[in-house]
Amino acid sequence: MSNESTRKRRRGAELEAALLKAAWGELNAVGYERLTYEAVAARAGTSRPVLYRRWPSKRELVLAALRHQAPPLPDEPPDTGDLRGDVLALLRLVVRRTRELAPVRDVLAAEQARATDLTDLATYLASRNEGPGREWMRTVLERAARRGEVDAAEPLPDRLVTLPVVLVVHDLFMARRTPPDTELEEIVDRLFLPLVTHGRGRRT
Repeated sequence: MSNESTRKRRRGAELEAALLKAAWGELNAVGYERLTYEAVAARAGTSRPVLYRRWPSKRELVLAALRHQAPPLPDEPPDTGDLRGDVLALLRLVVRRTRELAPVRDVLAAEQARATDLTDLATYLASRNEGPGREWMRTVLERAARRGEVDAAEPLPDRLVTLPVVLVVHDLFMARRTPPDTELEEIVDRLFLPLVTHGRGRRT
């Protein structure tokens, strides 16, 4: 029996994972603008129709690859023992995870240049940042309240809770720049802590 006839054919989830891995590899290698179905199919050892049947447009293919390849977030926000350390660690995590998904910024730039509707991509990115931006920040502030660093008597508004992450995400995805650590410290020390600690967390 020939090798061809005995070779196991990839199907279902196994095939889809191989296709998305190939798409992500090609995206990292050449960028969004130069990515082609032909190159992805060649990298995956398959044909273009196999890709088109699953993802009729390049953006759909890239978004699926992004969802598949995105590293999972930890279950809990960082716990350094104080509010300043926790917020800085969380912002550094957001920056690090975004670097791992760097090709998505190429997608945003290319599609925005065409005035394309980015609802699906924007929704995915928002969901990626919602946990760190709201749920995790609430956890961080609850810990700080138990330590006596913030007043637990009145809940803080969501807009204030999400402020640090929103500012960093704006730089990463809208301004397409990675804020240095000095800017992360500025967000925490000069904007966020004075507002949530009524001056007790201010650093000079």
